Amino acid sequence: MPWWGLVSSAAAPVLLVAGWTTAARLQPWPVDPMADTVSALAAVGAAERWVMTLTFAIVGICYIVTGIALRPAGPTGRLILVAGSAAGMLVTVNPQPTHGGSFSHAVWALAGFVALTVWTAGAWRQGSAVPWGLRPAVCAAAVGVLVVLLAWFCAEVVTGAGHAGLAERVLGLAQAAWPLAVVLSCRHPAGAPAGRAPAAA
Repeated sequence: MPWWGLVSSAAAPVLLVAGWTTAARLQPWPVDPMADTVSALAAVGAAERWVMTLTFAIVGICYIVTGIALRPAGPTGRLILVAGSAAGMLVTVNPQPTHGGSFSHAVWALAGFVALTVWTAGAWRQGSAVPWGLRPAVCAAAVGVLVVLLAWFCAEVVTGAGHAGLAERVLGLAQAAWPLAVVLSCRHPAGAPAGRAPAAA
């Protein structure tokens, strides 16, 4: 697990939160993080929309770099992570319009969300020396939690219950934090002394 994979996975959640926080402060009107989605900060007509647009792009690059670095993970999961990141980055060229919705924006955003939710299902490995973040039970639990969060966000968008912003931020942060947890588990396997790699089989 190369050091640059740790850097990219750690940068993603930090940059994501910093991006939406900065973009919200630049708006000429108060932003309600409970109701207003992150995508609205990059929508056509939003003030300094480049901030959130650039954040989406850089965070997507971080995911791609992390996917490349995650050599201990299953190739299917790594491919899904990279593909989902690319789909999420396409949101930047398909922003929400000033009024109403955008089908292309919704498609790419949903594709990115789904891929970042399920990628770990294709990344798990079997064996006693497998890092805890890639063990089948842990991967299944992670997918389960992320699916629940994704379902919550989708329900908020469809029903207009008023908490779409909160649901999207919780989902986005969870999706950004999980690759970091997997990377940390690969760099410090359970049972291996800190700073020392496990013995080869």
